[in-house]
Amino acid sequence: MQTSRLQWTLRRYWANDRINYSIRVFIALVGVALPCWYLNAKPEITPLVLGIIAAALAETDDNLSGRIKALITTLVCFVVAAFSIELLFPYPPLFAIGLFCSTFGFIMLGAMGPRYASIAFASLLLAVYTMLGAAQSPNLWYQPMLLLAGATWYGILSLTWHILWPNQPVQQSLAAVFSEFAHYLDSKSKLFEPVANLVPQPLRLEAASKNARVVTALNNAKSTLLHRARRGQPHATGDRFLKIYFLAQDIHERASSSHYRYQDLACEFQRSDVLFRFQRLLSRQAQACRDIARALAMGKPYFHGADSVRALDELQESLLYLKSQNNPKWRIYLSQLDYLFNNLATVERQLSNVSNPDAAHTDADTELDDTEARSMKDRWQRIASQFNPGSLLFRHALRMAIALTVGYGCILALDLERGFWILLTILFVCQPNYSATRQRLKQRVIGTLAGLLIGMPLLYLFPGQEGQLVLMVLTGVLFFSFRTANYGLATMFITLLVLFCFNQLGEGFAVILPRLGDTLLGCLLAVLAVSFILPDWQARRLHKVMSAAVSTNRDYLGQIIGQYRIGKRDSLSYRIARRNAHNTDAQLSTAISNMLLEPGRYRMATDESFRFLTLNHAMLSYISALGAHRTQLDDENTHYLVAQAHRQIHAHLDCLAEQLDGNQCTQAPESDSELEQRLGQWRDEDCTSARMVLQQLHLIQRMLPELHSLANKLAARTGKQAQAQAASESNVESAHTDVNPDATPSTKAKTKS
Repeated sequence: MQTSRLQWTLRRYWANDRINYSIRVFIALVGVALPCWYLNAKPEITPLVLGIIAAALAETDDNLSGRIKALITTLVCFVVAAFSIELLFPYPPLFAIGLFCSTFGFIMLGAMGPRYASIAFASLLLAVYTMLGAAQSPNLWYQPMLLLAGATWYGILSLTWHILWPNQPVQQSLAAVFSEFAHYLDSKSKLFEPVANLVPQPLRLEAASKNARVVTALNNAKSTLLHRARRGQPHATGDRFLKIYFLAQDIHERASSSHYRYQDLACEFQRSDVLFRFQRLLSRQAQACRDIARALAMGKPYFHGADSVRALDELQESLLYLKSQNNPKWRIYLSQLDYLFNNLATVERQLSNVSNPDAAHTDADTELDDTEARSMKDRWQRIASQFNPGSLLFRHALRMAIALTVGYGCILALDLERGFWILLTILFVCQPNYSATRQRLKQRVIGTLAGLLIGMPLLYLFPGQEGQLVLMVLTGVLFFSFRTANYGLATMFITLLVLFCFNQLGEGFAVILPRLGDTLLGCLLAVLAVSFILPDWQARRLHKVMSAAVSTNRDYLGQIIGQYRIGKRDSLSYRIARRNAHNTDAQLSTAISNMLLEPGRYRMATDESFRFLTLNHAMLSYISALGAHRTQLDDENTHYLVAQAHRQIHAHLDCLAEQLDGNQCTQAPESDSELEQRLGQWRDEDCTSARMVLQQLHLIQRMLPELHSLANKLAARTGKQAQAQAASESNVESAHTDVNPDATPSTKAKTKS
């Protein structure tokens, strides 16, 4: 019994992607530390370890051939980065020019895809690592070859790992999807509080945030599956995982659905237990998602438990009891609860089918949307398309190149012997937007300070090489374990690793104070760069993100309405429209959250922005309900009414998208009041599907006037801010005063994008 329990515990830890990643790094570091200790090769330890770190940061998921190509590309970039540093290091002017051009060029490579972005970042990191030891390098070849040896060793280990466990990344990515589903269902369950004064907006905002994480997990899973496919079509071994992915997409559409206004249901059924039953069922289904995630990660079969089935049966009994009361006031509301019940019953059936996805997925269209650039022509076209000041990648590349070059200038001007830590800090802290940079800065400073304070006594307690090698391996593993989960802790561990590395060269205590000073200076340069070099303040582009969210909702709705005539088809075009709608909703949530972390003078209409996010997410939920219940309607009168309503909604959404994109006040199209009345009053003899479609279209139509009003308020607020800033700028110029930009709000902060 104890042996079985131990095996289960070890297997559970093995299934954790962070622990699995850490084990790989542990093997790589031990594979370097032991030979160096045995051969007493102290100077060689540091570049070998740094090479492993750079290669591990460049690692991305792919199939075997893709990993081999990525490893070759990584090593070629590392060769260019390392030898260019060695060649140009004695010539500061040429070094500065090379640093600027290579930084800009490497970051622009990210336009080709996430894999190349990771390789580009790791190449810049390896270049800085080369700078750290360039002054002590005995010749041109010594340090680059050791760095490349460490990177090659990790690359070979990673390839071997993939050959032994090829499906592990797919299992982990799908497990992450269901894990995020669990959090999302928990947040959705809060909307079923049976209280008379329910305020749904905070709960909608929380659900939108959780939905953004589900969307990210689904996108990562899709990318992982695509890496194991040819032209979007999976091979036979990945077919089961693909069907589970499609099942997850369908569950997401149903879970994100809303069939009525929650506050109306809460007010009407505040004295009944039926909403508690819905809440309990969602909680049980959330737990089922956690169990599925655990089973997928461990490669075990999933057995659906009885708790959620029992909760579903009890909910059905509660609904039947309410119907038996024959209360005429409840007729319309009970219809909504029936839609909700049928939707959750389908989710329940899909969850039970995860262990047998063939029973759930019968659609012949299994093609995935492959957006990755496959040919060199496509890659170069993607890079070329980013060469404009409006591109976020171009701005980040230029910002990073200038910041690193200025950092190098500070090293020369201040004659800093170990000043290249400044560049290392800039590389890690300077992010594509202010909010991410601010978070990194705080974590970097705290982590570095903690690492130095802990490192000083450790150097005294473990003066011998053996103890420090053990600590090097341990801190290296912990750095990669916490890199994505807690960057502050990761910074602390990498600081300790660096201290132990340099102590092998007899410089452990000598780098403590310079490390802290260089970190602070690097953080300052990163913040100045992201604040003043083509800054990407979220408020300036928020209206564009809002416009994209409205446009994708419009396209998603158009795909759905067409299928009410031809019948349900999970075609590629439909799935693309659905994913785009959820992606832009997630981007809107992220953009508003980022805006809140920016300085107050750069924020715009916070209350209106949150209200717009709430309405957009509610609209997406209403549209998702239409998508979840797609079926062919046969009645021509219903088709005519649906077509009329869709044309009107389409016109409103078109106008709203243009209104937001241009950031201008516009009169909304006239609405047909008679059509709205017909949508709100369906006949009892209409089929259930017809009533549901008309109801959802009516719910969407009801929110359009407020969306137009919010768009006009946002445009007016932006215009007033632009006028106020123009007046402020004029006053500053007439006064001829020298204003400190750190003490006075920038006159360029809130101009219209």
